[in-house]
Amino acid sequence: MQGIVFNGHYLTYFDVAFTEYWRATGLPGVLQQAKDGREMFARKATVEFIAPARFDDILDIGVRCAGFGRSSVRFIVEIHLGDQHLISGELFYVYADTAVRKGVPFPEDWRATITRLEKVPPQAL
Repeated sequence: MQGIVFNGHYLTYFDVAFTEYWRATGLPGVLQQAKDGREMFARKATVEFIAPARFDDILDIGVRCAGFGRSSVRFIVEIHLGDQHLISGELFYVYADTAVRKGVPFPEDWRATITRLEKVPPQAL
């Protein structure tokens, strides 16, 4: 047994971290978005592995919104063990009409809500 956290675990951590980030915004969750007929679809996800974590390590996971496009939004996810940076990742989403699966403008009130939460203002994509 290698005793390290494997790649799939990190993606689960990303999902949990993003879910908690989104919950903190107070914006409509996935079920409400689906009901409204407009949802955020994952467009791209990247992960850069810098150093491994070991089982039972207590990790710090951070999410921040780095930027907005017309219909897209980019989030940065990082995982740290104390002062050691272990993982960096990006999550790109496109806000789209679910019936036609085409991007629509990301809501201005959502942009404002997310921007208020961020220490570093999101940039234009």
